[in-house]
Amino acid sequence: MKIIQFTDTHLVRPGELLYTLDPADQLRRAVADVARRHADADLVVITGDLCNDGDPRAYALLREVLAPLSCPVRLLLGNHDERRAFREVFPDQPVDDAGFVQSWIDTPQGRLLFLDTNHPGHIGGRYCEARRAWLEGALAGAGQAPVTVFLHHPPFSSGLAHFRHIGLHDAEAVTSRLRAHPGGVRHIVFGHVHVPMAGTSAEGFAYSSGQGSSHRFIAEPDEPAPWWTGGNPCYRVLMLDETGFRGYNVEAGEPALVRANECAGP
Repeated sequence: MKIIQFTDTHLVRPGELLYTLDPADQLRRAVADVARRHADADLVVITGDLCNDGDPRAYALLREVLAPLSCPVRLLLGNHDERRAFREVFPDQPVDDAGFVQSWIDTPQGRLLFLDTNHPGHIGGRYCEARRAWLEGALAGAGQAPVTVFLHHPPFSSGLAHFRHIGLHDAEAVTSRLRAHPGGVRHIVFGHVHVPMAGTSAEGFAYSSGQGSSHRFIAEPDEPAPWWTGGNPCYRVLMLDETGFRGYNVEAGEPALVRANECAGP
């Protein structure tokens, strides 16, 4: 199964800029790159901070930019999003019985879980009792199959000083339920930190993040006030198959390309 991950797209109202960048143009270029190079993708997931201010006009622009994608799309909420405005523009996106933007998909490689960690007025994420109940049901329904989890806020420390107090405040509420799942957790995929990172938590969960599609965070782990920068729009190609989980970082652009067998040496 091939999944495309965009994250932290941060769209603003048409014609506006963010950190001197046009987030919609960044995403358009990435979408065009996916359409050209990965037309066989099974799913596109955007792991939160879809828009920068939760403005309905920005969500309408997002819908327009994503229109060329031919495969299914799952959109998750981040701290910059506004749930009501999102649902008005994307009524086709699945939600749980309490109205949270949560859903699951069963695949030959196990169940994919899409979690909603948005908490209005807070940069950090929350995962309330209603959402926990949904997660318990989704895990029970997975049976002995492994799960792959997508969410915006990482449910453990990223090790980055800037994000030390703005992660998922209810992380244990998520990880305790994942630990108890008999089928195990294949991988946890998140956004929020704007940098590509990967590792294994103290609990043994393998995890990785995507790089921001719009502006990027310059990874200085001990710097509480980081610099942001631009660059080619980014996305990830995630592969789920019988060999496990693999993730590849991709920049959308037109670099100078040389075939490996045309180079000297290995």
